[in-house]
Amino acid sequence: MSKPRYSLPILPDAGLLSDRLAEMGRQATGSAAPLPMTAREMRDRGWDEVDVVFITGDAYVDHPSFAMAVLGRVLEAAGFRVGIVSQPDWRSCEDWRRFGQPRLFFAVSAGNMDSMINHYTASRKVRNDDAYSPGGKIGQRPDRATLAYCQRAREAYKDTPVIAGGVEASLRRLAHYDYWSDKVRRSILLDCKADLLVFGNGEEAIMEIARRLQAGESVRDLRDLRGAAYAMGASETPPEGLLTVPSYEEVTTDKMAFAEATRIIHNETNPYNAKGLVQYHDRQAVVCNPPRFPISQGSMDAIYALPYTRRPHPSYTESVPAFEMIRDSVAIMRGCFGGCTFCSITAHEGRIIQSRSKESVLHEINQMAAAPDFKGVVSDIGGPTANMYQMKCSKPEVEAVCRRQSCVHPKICKLLGTDHGPLIQLMKEARETPGVKKVLVASGIRMDLARQSPEYIRELTQHHVGGRLKVAPEHTDPGVLNLMRKPSGDDFDEFARQFNAESKKSGKKQYLIPYYIASHPGSDLHSMIDLALYLKRNGYQPDQVQDFIPAPFDVATAMYYTGIDPFTKKPVYIAQHLRDRKLQRALMQFFKPENYFEVRKALQAAGRQDLIGNGCDCLISADPPRAAILKRREKATAKLGDYVHDMTSGNKKKTNKKESRNSAQKGYRPQRNSVNKGGKKRKPE
Repeated sequence: MSKPRYSLPILPDAGLLSDRLAEMGRQATGSAAPLPMTAREMRDRGWDEVDVVFITGDAYVDHPSFAMAVLGRVLEAAGFRVGIVSQPDWRSCEDWRRFGQPRLFFAVSAGNMDSMINHYTASRKVRNDDAYSPGGKIGQRPDRATLAYCQRAREAYKDTPVIAGGVEASLRRLAHYDYWSDKVRRSILLDCKADLLVFGNGEEAIMEIARRLQAGESVRDLRDLRGAAYAMGASETPPEGLLTVPSYEEVTTDKMAFAEATRIIHNETNPYNAKGLVQYHDRQAVVCNPPRFPISQGSMDAIYALPYTRRPHPSYTESVPAFEMIRDSVAIMRGCFGGCTFCSITAHEGRIIQSRSKESVLHEINQMAAAPDFKGVVSDIGGPTANMYQMKCSKPEVEAVCRRQSCVHPKICKLLGTDHGPLIQLMKEARETPGVKKVLVASGIRMDLARQSPEYIRELTQHHVGGRLKVAPEHTDPGVLNLMRKPSGDDFDEFARQFNAESKKSGKKQYLIPYYIASHPGSDLHSMIDLALYLKRNGYQPDQVQDFIPAPFDVATAMYYTGIDPFTKKPVYIAQHLRDRKLQRALMQFFKPENYFEVRKALQAAGRQDLIGNGCDCLISADPPRAAILKRREKATAKLGDYVHDMTSGNKKKTNKKESRNSAQKGYRPQRNSVNKGGKKRKPE
């Protein structure tokens, strides 16, 4: 077997200059050409084999916002030859043999999203598009893609190690509730048969795996890796010192055991004090090692300094929607210490903020500005959140033992450094870059943090809002917000007041676009009615509705499945039936005529008929608008065929009763109020 062509320390100690790191990347790759996707492209590089074949469910976009690009470039910079197999045909293993047998291993990922969330809505309906596929086409990856991809890799070359990673694998590494099958599923390791699973950000892990396999170690020797999980055979004994999580059999039959497993797992996420976990599935054990330590600033700078083309692979003839959205954005940090129970960011990237240096960010913006097709606007400068850049615990010795799930809930920790100064300076210098007309902030803003810095809000409103700023208060009910680990509704009101005041001072008409979630655990019809009233009083009319989706591994998902708060063990109201979720969605858009009848049902079910009428405090009118009637008939016609009369036109020829009875129209209307099939009067609904 041939050896790597280079041995460059792509993960250096913090403090190396970004230009030196970029030079390292250029030496390792030789050009900014995309990584090969075909055997011909491999041979054009003068290669006769590849060391690592990366399988991904996303289109290959060589941009640092796409995992396959980052991991592939990191490996290439260290001298390993990498081939990309993007959105392979999983019905056979031929695509897995495209480059021949990889010398070291297959790296498998479903993509930037869990494949089930990518495919289905909260109503379990198939989505109409896939943002990570060329042309937005659906059907380019299978359900539970990690399973199919790993199994095909094993089929293609049974002796080649298979390493699973990415969001889907990360969030399914232990027994988990699966919303789409409505059951608890086993660890994905037992079904996909991967040798090893890497969770969290994978740059350092994939580098260590490649180097150790290159040095002659077996994949079994890699079981000591931080940030890795593996399955043991029935005859093997787990290492000592592991914390035992309730078994698969227990969490499947006992919801309190599932809640306790969730509590244990999420308490062991701080890499400075986390213990390894073991969960039994019958006689097999799944071992989950402690998370990796946060990546250093020097390593972050090195990763983002690599020579990405910042474009989709040239073989694509259609645009990739996700790329179009982020093509001119710049990531400045990773991680989130918010700990929101419905969000997977903290679970995947960790709650310790990992930031790039100012020089690294400005270097990337300068490169963007020099591109001939750059329009002068940086579409976003942020990350998982827009304003956690360079924030960290002020006492590392306390951080090393801390087990808080959130640094900002129920209130901001007094040890958390909330200085916005480094971010404000970065924003100023970014917008002053030659060739840059505007630098926008499109990432989510943590409003309770922003309120700590009036100067930040001033800079934001004066220079970095493109007319509208999206924010996420999520709800107005105190109980629901507490279950979400979000600040109170008053926090949003105060932020809105400051935002509007600063916008007025700068002479700009700018608007906040608040996002709210329907059907989150704890949210019932009464709390959603209160939210609808709040929206009406404040003049907000959401264009889109976020419906809670129970993603694997999330704390809110455990609440949804068990009806229990894993940390307090108290019962939680759950809107589980799709009809209940439909009513909550409709309440959030009570102003739309097509939602009239659902809103009326919700108000009647909650005993709030006082909100049905023509008064200024009412949510809906006493009589349905014509648009609502037409919409309902349109839906009924689509469902029942021509059994429902068409009322969309007033120019149809009238017929007498006799003609009507003898005409070729199809039968009676089974849902009308006036007369049923037997001729008896129906009771009004």
